[in-house]
Amino acid sequence: MNNRLMEWVKAILIALLIAFLIRSFILVTSIVDGKSMEPTLEDGEIVLFNKFTYLFNDPARGDIVIINRPRKNYVKRIIGLPGETIEVRNQTLLINGEKYEQVFMTHDAQTETGQFGPVQVPENRYFVMGDNRMLSKDSRNGLGFISEENIAGKSEFIIFPINEWSMTK
Repeated sequence: MNNRLMEWVKAILIALLIAFLIRSFILVTSIVDGKSMEPTLEDGEIVLFNKFTYLFNDPARGDIVIINRPRKNYVKRIIGLPGETIEVRNQTLLINGEKYEQVFMTHDAQTETGQFGPVQVPENRYFVMGDNRMLSKDSRNGLGFISEENIAGKSEFIIFPINEWSMTK
């Protein structure tokens, strides 16, 4: 009986250790707070972020990321990469002077972006915006350019509410 109990204790400890390692180094959850990423992500949804992906790959345009800040974490979409010039003119997002199709946004949301820039993204920094441009605190108005060290992970799945389970785009 004592041997059986020890096997159970070992199995539970190993499971807890694996869960701790996954949570610490690979996956993290975050609750979406606010409407700045609507309609892609809605207030109160729980999203699973992959911390591991940026160990081998650089953040890419279109990635939805979690950004660590001292008082709060933010969920935003990467729009501009290091060295690029970002501008919004006549409700059109321009990257290096070329129109960028924002297939993840509604036409109405795109027209609400307003005028911005042009600004050049510094080396080793990223330009981020929320999908709901009217309500988003982002690189245009308070977050500034984001260093890779402040990007905690890439959004992979909406895990709550259960009826919203899906990969994020």
